[in-house]
Amino acid sequence: MLRWILIFLVIALIAALLGFGGIAAGAAGIAKIIFYVFLVLLAVSVVMHLVKRV
Repeated sequence: MLRWILIFLVIALIAALLGFGGIAAGAAGIAKIIFYVFLVLLAVSVVMHLVKRV
C-alpha cells in the first residue's frame, strides 16, 4: 500500500512540475486517502496483535 502512495505522490509531483494542476491535485488527494487508510489498517493490526498476544 505504501508503494501506491509513493506512486501517486510521484505522479502528483511530475504533473505539478509540468503545469497540470488538476491532475496533480487529484493524484495528491488519492495519495492522501490511501495514506489514511494505511494508518487505520496499521492501527487495527497493532491492536489485534496486542490483543492476540495477551
